Formats: sequence, C-alpha cells, structure tokens
Amino acid sequence: MKIRKNIKEAALAAITAGSLSVVMELRRELSEFLIRRYRICVPDPRGIGQDSQTTVKLVFLSDLHGKRYGTGNQELIRAVKHEKPDYILVGGDLVTRSNPKTDAIALELIRQLVKICPVYLANGNHEQKMRICTEEYGDRYEKYMAAVQEAGVHVLESASEEVSMKGVPVQISGLELPVKCYARFFAQKLQIQDVRDAIGEPKEGCYQILLAHTPVFMPVYQKWGADMTLSGHLHGGIIGLPGIGGLITPQAVLFPKYAGGIYREGKHVGIVSRGLGTHTVNLRFCNPAELVSVSLEFHSCENVDNPV
Repeated sequence: MKIRKNIKEAALAAITAGSLSVVMELRRELSEFLIRRYRICVPDPRGIGQDSQTTVKLVFLSDLHGKRYGTGNQELIRAVKHEKPDYILVGGDLVTRSNPKTDAIALELIRQLVKICPVYLANGNHEQKMRICTEEYGDRYEKYMAAVQEAGVHVLESASEEVSMKGVPVQISGLELPVKCYARFFAQKLQIQDVRDAIGEPKEGCYQILLAHTPVFMPVYQKWGADMTLSGHLHGGIIGLPGIGGLITPQAVLFPKYAGGIYREGKHVGIVSRGLGTHTVNLRFCNPAELVSVSLEFHSCENVDNPV
C-alpha cells in the first residue's frame, strides 16, 4: 500500500510539474518573439563582373494583429533596428478587423518603422476585408490606409514597384487574392491567371519579390515567376510538433505544408513567417512568434550556393 501511495504521489507531482511547465511556456510564447535569420544567395540579375557580391538586408514582419511588445512596441522596434535593414517589408494583417483599436497600434509601429528605412506594405486578409466590406466596416480602411501612406509607406495594393537595391534592379509586388481563397472550408483555388490579372507579369531583368499573405498557393506564385515569396497568415500552425511542423491553421486545416520556415523549388525561395501576434485562437506552443531577417546576397556567378 505504501509503495502504491508513493507511486501515486510521484505521478501527481510529475503531472503537476508538467502542467505548470506547459502553462509557463504558453505564457512565454505569447509575450516574447525571436529573430529568425536567413541567408539567401542568388545570381545577380545585372550579370556583372566576376566575383562581385551585393548584399541587401531585409526585415519582414507579418500578422501583428495589434500586438504590442513593450510600450509603443519599443521591443520590436529595437529588434528591427538591431538588424540594420536596408528595407522593411510588411506582409499584412497588422490589424484585426474585429478590433478597431488595433489600427492605432499598427500606425504607432509604422510611424517608427519608416524612420529606419523604406517600408513596403501589402494587405493581408484582414485589411482586404475591411476595404471590401464597407457596409460592415464603414470608412475604417480608407482612414487607416490614408494614415499609412501619409507616414511614407509604399503601399502595394495589388501593385508593384521597381526598386534599385544598392544598384540591383528588384521588383516588389503586393498581391491581393480573391477573397474566396481565404474561405475556411472549400476555399477557391488560385490560378496563375488570377495573379496576372492582379499584378501583371514579373518585370524582365529584375529580381522579383512577391508579398503574398497566404503561403497556401506557393507553387502558383513560383510558377508565376516570384524569385522570393514572403508570406505569413498561418501563424506557424499554432502548435508546433517536433519533426512534423505546425498542427493546425486558424482556418482549421491540419498539418499545413507551409506553416513556417523556408521552402525551395529550384531557383525559387518561399519564406513564411510564423507571425508576431494572434487573433481568435490566442495560443502558441512550441511555435514562438518571430521577426524575419533576410540577408539577400546577389552574386555574379550563376552557380552559387543557397544556404539558409
């Protein structure tokens, strides 16, 4: 009897300790973020001199959803500054459409980001639905986006801009998908023609960066001609399973293929942020929030290594 009692007490202590550890980890992952760094080596589209290299530093953030890291998001601002970016790219969903207070938090952040370097922003599904559904959201999107543009952000609302990144010709495009592509069940499939209709063709002679909020259609983006696609939306699959990846998306899809990380297909690269915030399902486990930092190295040689 005594042995059995000791076993029960030990089991109860182990369960209690384990539960406490899980709760502490859940709280930690909702209050902190990490910096995820990638190094991408690609042929220089200019085709210039032997052994030349041009490195451009990009910071990518997505899915803030009104989250604050410190007063005025100063922890996040300090992290961005620490990376010394040449350009900041925003992949959408800085706001949450069901919470108007998130607009002010997003603008507070944006006004600090533009002081660091040029900022290029594409819409996520939350901004897009605010824009389309005026009967529900009124002029909220119009006011928000006017403030974003007044701050000096380059807004890519199904639009492209050619940028000279340290002399390298780069086209940055922001893609808005048909709203039905975001449907929770029976989502519409994306066709290459849908991308062409929205933003045209990639510009010849430019390295093509595509800001496309959802990574679900990564193969379509790459077939269209995106050299690098930057996405978010899936929040890393909410719960991370070692050796497997994300468990479930906010759209209730199990084991998403592109939950977070880097994905390669030939010369094409897709980077998916696990996001900085949450909405609806306020949960992260083994799936820390992240700020993405990319060192984009343009080499003269065609046969360059392409490390992570």
